Amino acid sequence: MKILLIEDEKIQSDMYSIKLKQEGFRVIKIIDAEEGIELVKKDKPDLILLDILLPGIDGISALKILKANPKTKSIPIIIFSNLYTEEIEKEALLLGAECYLLKTNYTPDEVVEEIKKYLKK
Repeated sequence: MKILLIEDEKIQSDMYSIKLKQEGFRVIKIIDAEEGIELVKKDKPDLILLDILLPGIDGISALKILKANPKTKSIPIIIFSNLYTEEIEKEALLLGAECYLLKTNYTPDEVVEEIKKYLKK
């Protein structure tokens, strides 16, 4: 299964990419949402792990775009960020995110387990 990881922090991106690959996933790493949106149109992933704070357009804007497009709206998207407010979480869930994970509250193993949950649906 293919995971698109949209994360601009290299250490985070590398760490989660390695962990996901160890679990047997194919990982595509992108550092900005605009590039990620274009990639999804050409090469549809099974799940998107999306940060909120990104260069260019933010993760919430990317989520809106992806969920508004009939070709990409069914792709599960997990918001994965260090930025958290109740308002942002509610907005993300209303827009169609599967869940909102605060990076500091999850180990890489726990993130993988969350991803597996949403890939089984």
